[in-house]
Amino acid sequence: MRDSSQKKSAKTSPSAKNRRSAHVTRPSRRKEENKGVPAKGRRLRGTDGSRSVAHANLVSGGGKRDEMFPIVGVGASAGGLEALTLLLRALPADTGMGFVIVQHLDPKHESMLTEILSAATTMPAMEVKDGMRVEADHVYVIPPNTNMALLRGRLNLMPRPEFVGHLPIDYFLRSLSDDQEGRAIGVILSGTASDGTHGLAAIKGGGGITFAQDPKTAKYDGMPRSAIAAGVVDLILSPEEIAHELIKIGRHPYVAPGLFKRAEELLPGPEDALSKVFVLLRDTHAVDFTDYKPSTIKRRIIRRMVLHKIDRLDEYIKYLQRNPAEVDSLYQDILITVTSFFRDPHTFEALNQRVFPEVLKHRGPDSAIRVWVPGCATGEEAYSVAMAWLEFLDETASGTRLQIFATDISDRSIERARSGAYPESIRADVSPERLRRFFVNVDGSYQISKTIRDMCVFARHNVARDAPFSKVDLVCFRNVLIYMGPMLQKKVMPILHYALNRSGFLMLGNSETIGSFADLFSLVDGKHKIYAKKEAFSGTGVDFAARDHGAEGKDFRKPVRKPGEADWGHFDLQKETDRIVLGRYAPAAVTINENLDILQFRGHMSPYFEPMPGVASLNLLKMIREDLLLEVRTAVHEAKKKDANARRTNLQVPYDGQTKTFNLEVIPIRSPFVKERFFLVLFEEATLLATPPTGPAGHYKAETDKAETGAGSKRRNLEKEIARLGRELEAIQVYLHATIEDHEATNEELRAANEEITSSNEELQSTNEELETAKEELQSTNEELNTVNEELQNRNLALNRLNNDLRNLLTGLNMPIVVLGQDLCIRRFTASAERAFNLIPSDVGRPITDNIDADLERLALEVADSPGAIEREVQDRQGLWYSMRIRPYLTDDNKVDGAVMSLVDIDALKSSQQELRECRDFIDTMLAAAAPLVALDAELRVRATSRSFCQAFRLKPEESVGCPIYELDGGKWNIPKLRNLLSALTRDNPLVRDFEIVHDFGEPGRKRLLMDAQRVDDEGRHTHFVFLNIREIAAQDPPEEQARAG
Repeated sequence: MRDSSQKKSAKTSPSAKNRRSAHVTRPSRRKEENKGVPAKGRRLRGTDGSRSVAHANLVSGGGKRDEMFPIVGVGASAGGLEALTLLLRALPADTGMGFVIVQHLDPKHESMLTEILSAATTMPAMEVKDGMRVEADHVYVIPPNTNMALLRGRLNLMPRPEFVGHLPIDYFLRSLSDDQEGRAIGVILSGTASDGTHGLAAIKGGGGITFAQDPKTAKYDGMPRSAIAAGVVDLILSPEEIAHELIKIGRHPYVAPGLFKRAEELLPGPEDALSKVFVLLRDTHAVDFTDYKPSTIKRRIIRRMVLHKIDRLDEYIKYLQRNPAEVDSLYQDILITVTSFFRDPHTFEALNQRVFPEVLKHRGPDSAIRVWVPGCATGEEAYSVAMAWLEFLDETASGTRLQIFATDISDRSIERARSGAYPESIRADVSPERLRRFFVNVDGSYQISKTIRDMCVFARHNVARDAPFSKVDLVCFRNVLIYMGPMLQKKVMPILHYALNRSGFLMLGNSETIGSFADLFSLVDGKHKIYAKKEAFSGTGVDFAARDHGAEGKDFRKPVRKPGEADWGHFDLQKETDRIVLGRYAPAAVTINENLDILQFRGHMSPYFEPMPGVASLNLLKMIREDLLLEVRTAVHEAKKKDANARRTNLQVPYDGQTKTFNLEVIPIRSPFVKERFFLVLFEEATLLATPPTGPAGHYKAETDKAETGAGSKRRNLEKEIARLGRELEAIQVYLHATIEDHEATNEELRAANEEITSSNEELQSTNEELETAKEELQSTNEELNTVNEELQNRNLALNRLNNDLRNLLTGLNMPIVVLGQDLCIRRFTASAERAFNLIPSDVGRPITDNIDADLERLALEVADSPGAIEREVQDRQGLWYSMRIRPYLTDDNKVDGAVMSLVDIDALKSSQQELRECRDFIDTMLAAAAPLVALDAELRVRATSRSFCQAFRLKPEESVGCPIYELDGGKWNIPKLRNLLSALTRDNPLVRDFEIVHDFGEPGRKRLLMDAQRVDDEGRHTHFVFLNIREIAAQDPPEEQARAG
């Protein structure tokens, strides 16, 4: 049995909310600090669905925690009532899950949703009260005009916010994910707009399972389609199929108490089983997850196993090998992207106060502000930083250029981030002012304005493997480190240090620290985890050399060691040697595509790269130093045109106060598998020429120079020619620069025209936003009206059924009934009432006063004005008797709204009563003239006496009737011989005659009596009566003479 009274003590950290990807898109994880509980006592289900062991009561911090069961959050809006009914009707009463339903309801009307859903399920359904604890196998329905959240297993109600765009489904599902983590299940049914999309994202990111109704089966498909398009739905099914899947999930052996707190121990299998999963992921996606925290990976694997109803890890590995699509699904699960705009608003306030002013203070006059956001997921974090910077720069330095580099390992996330399109539900995280300034409403969704999109560059990038960006002022690396193992953290932290400027800042997540890298960073704001780069560098190495994406630190294939070879364990000597050689001697290089977009960096690029002012870009021509632009452009053009290597030698570039000489080479790269061409651009440092030799060789050289003095004139002419060509080249460069400046001037004019168009566009946009706001309000009202309409339709169906039942009931009653209003107008009557009251069908709506007398009219008015009922016996014109009952017509709120008049035929009862009275009168007459006689019932109580009996023994009839015979007259009839007489009467011996009794009766004196006793059985009522006929005889007469005298 589940014990729902024990308190839930585990706390939910706010960091579980709005998770982002790790590495470049981090795996979703559950709280690392929530330690496991012993497996002892855990309840599991057998293969037949039965529960084999009682659940354990988890103890945390000295307090008991409730048995943990899945809680299903169901969100619906327009058209959701039908879907909810289908879902609940298909669920049994013992799923072991709790169900919480959040529906868009009209805030101004009382909801009938609970009443309607109660008829569709065998589980108890109730409207939520504040502080109500969720119990398994119960259904909870949100009340109107409220927001609802789950905290420690209890439902908390809050007033509905006043702003437009109320999103109760997102609000609840996010709280469900924060509170229940992996035990949360989210379901989105029919509805318009996008409420619920972010809530499902939070649940999936927390390790829960998400469903959406198949749009083909939804009455309104807006909400399901939004969630599906966001990629946050695990299963897309009809409501009935969702119910069946929930039943299967509830029976999975991993859906048990304590599962997600001890994932490391709950995933059975040999040590190398997890390595096989890593190999499959690495071979398919070129990403090695070896250095991630094992518990994080195991939880994601468990989630996939639960979805596919697989119990063992080795079976899941076989399933991965047979289904490449599942490998991709597991990869996306590990890289699940859960983020939001302006997550933790206080952190952005800290940036505005502690970081932005310092960055601006140390910025050069013409240099841009550079920000790097590794693990950017779907872009919300990067765009939030960009908006925060723009708001800050508007107040301080509006002309400052801003470059945001946002990277991630997930191609899907990068594509979504580049599009900059987000659902309407972001209104919960973005203020109306920012929505107006930085977003454009497009077809029911919000898109980042082109200004911000142009300053943000999104690229696929692995922070642990690929060369980092350099000269960065701020690195936003929130909620990524916590998912990395120690080895991966040791790789990444020096890379981040290298990427920053001398005055750069690093921002981590609330639950992250720099660990053992205090020599690289100093703490600026401990509460918001902001660090500054330290000048000192203690020798921690940064490795940017190209390396195979294979097992960095682990050999999955375990090659067999040949005899005589050293046992290197997992150490690959050849690979390590190649790494050192490449890192020390390989030239700096970049890989570009045909559009000159940089795809990969190799080595130290700072001497050759200096991004050009303007819109941020990873294009080679925008990144290369201006004095190298011509050479690089011509070399690449030559390599593309000739499809051969192009080389430039002895190029020079100033760097670090010196002149650096290098050779440039562009090498085409072709692949038989893709049509696109790529190019490798190498920057080789040139070898310095040796100094002139001394000694004999030097002397010989001097002599040779003297011998060549005759050729001096020729050499001078050559030098003049070289100088002329140099000047000509310089003129060409000047002309080229002039052309570029003219081009830029034209661009400026175009920008001015564009600004005018933009200004006009902003005015149109402002008008459009007002219309959109009005549309949103109308849409919200329409959704609520749709919900009310559905409830009314269901109510009408119920009323029609009730009306049909009532009509058939009245038709079947053979009783005159008339329903009257307060004005005594007829509302309804039965067929029998037509004859009794002389009514016809057209009399409905007419006063009944024409058909009854004044006395009945007065009685009906009296009942219609008061809650009392009146009953009278009346007789019709034919002399038939009826019992007329006039009762008040009461509404649900106990108000009188008319009267109900009914006639009960009592004519037969009246006739029987008359006959009974006549019979009693006849018996009373007989008893008055008869000898002493007593009638007793089966309990020997006196039922009747004759007048002569009472006179003879001086008794009162009213005192005798009902008294036991033995207690009569104070017990004077408690005579043993009388007892013997009465006990002798049986069904077989019902008559005793002339039984003599002599007894002193007190005041009447001593009497000698002869009694005749007879028993009469009433077969119909299963009882009997006893009649005593008493004769008094003289004491001196023999009994025979007295008998003759009698």
